[in-house]
Amino acid sequence: MSNYSQTVEYLFSMLPAFTRIGPAAYKADLTNITRLCEALGNPQSNLKYVHVAGTNGKGSCSHMIASILQEAGYKTGLFTSPHLKDFRERIKINGKEITEHEVIDFVENNKELFETIKPSFFEMTVALAFLSFNKHECEVVVLETGLGGRLDSTNIIHPEISLITNISLDHTDLLGSDIASIAYEKAGIIKSGIPVILSETDSESIDVFLKKAAQEGSVIYQSDKDIFIESWNYSKFNGRRVIEAQIRSHTQNYTIISPLSGGYQLKNLKAVIKTCEILKELNWNLSAEFIEIGIRNVITNTNLRGRWEQIGESPDVFCDTGHNKAGIEEVMKQINMQKYRKLHMVFGMMKDKSPEIILQLLPQNASYYFCAPDLMRALPAPDLQQQAALLGLQGTHYASVSEALQAARETAQPEDLIFVGGSTFVVAEVV
Repeated sequence: MSNYSQTVEYLFSMLPAFTRIGPAAYKADLTNITRLCEALGNPQSNLKYVHVAGTNGKGSCSHMIASILQEAGYKTGLFTSPHLKDFRERIKINGKEITEHEVIDFVENNKELFETIKPSFFEMTVALAFLSFNKHECEVVVLETGLGGRLDSTNIIHPEISLITNISLDHTDLLGSDIASIAYEKAGIIKSGIPVILSETDSESIDVFLKKAAQEGSVIYQSDKDIFIESWNYSKFNGRRVIEAQIRSHTQNYTIISPLSGGYQLKNLKAVIKTCEILKELNWNLSAEFIEIGIRNVITNTNLRGRWEQIGESPDVFCDTGHNKAGIEEVMKQINMQKYRKLHMVFGMMKDKSPEIILQLLPQNASYYFCAPDLMRALPAPDLQQQAALLGLQGTHYASVSEALQAARETAQPEDLIFVGGSTFVVAEVV
């Protein structure tokens, strides 16, 4: 029998993994996941779901909703991707990762099935998640899509409610080159008669969602029109920097303390609150108190990392997993809100993330430490440095993320600011 590390290595080496090789691993249909689940006895069929899609914000929203459901006493499954450190981060039950033995047993028991169906890494992971959540008798599962929605492997379920977060340009080679095309793919999670929450809408996407909802006979809610931020500020809670906000809906007032302290989380808070209010209307036991406590305890309950997370002081060091145009724009807004003497950027990217677009968003008056995470998809640090120099971004490339961060720490003064990001996988190597 293989041990856990050997099992995970098998999964990454034997099955196409988007993390490693990019678009070649993407399967744009539901055939494989349907066959896998049928062979496993359709474990997904007996579960209740909150289905979450979107370009940015779906991970934060999924974790907050799961934390709220946990606080309300529901045995809650949480499926997200990618992971930062350990494969098992993708599949949690009441905030706890499934055991190494569950992963080992799943692979050992189904190797012949894998060799017959030849699923992608993500399809295999989704099947394992369904099997685990069913085995542990979860009362509800918060299920985040991987890519898109319409043809995403998670889209073989019938949820209680669907949430679609921000829509912006990302994975354009797979999902389409404009907002309307990407919105069409995300709208694929809208199911017949099932309410759907939109966290952000614009002129390019709203008609797509309204048309799909009308076709499915689904009621559509826009959280940015139903939930209102009355006031907010930064404060300290239990030694941690938090957002403190007064938020109201048409029926309820909330005092929110969020340890997810990026200003962009205000949009996500609206979406989470609206989703929970509609679930409450569907007879889920989600009081204002559970919503407030769940958000306040989201990091404790789910161990979410890498969302404008402070990982050092004097100088302050922040990291964030934002990696596409909209995500980096939000990161820059956050950086511009900080007080510092000089900015140091530890930055790396994936080859498929349009570096020519992202680099234009970054400030020229910063020192750059270019790096690449240890992945085939990573843009080599010398190449990134060369492209950045054409846009006036000056710095040095390093052999690893850790070396780049170490160089930034050695150079920075106590009153400076160090930012680490550009990719989820850069952040994974520092948290």
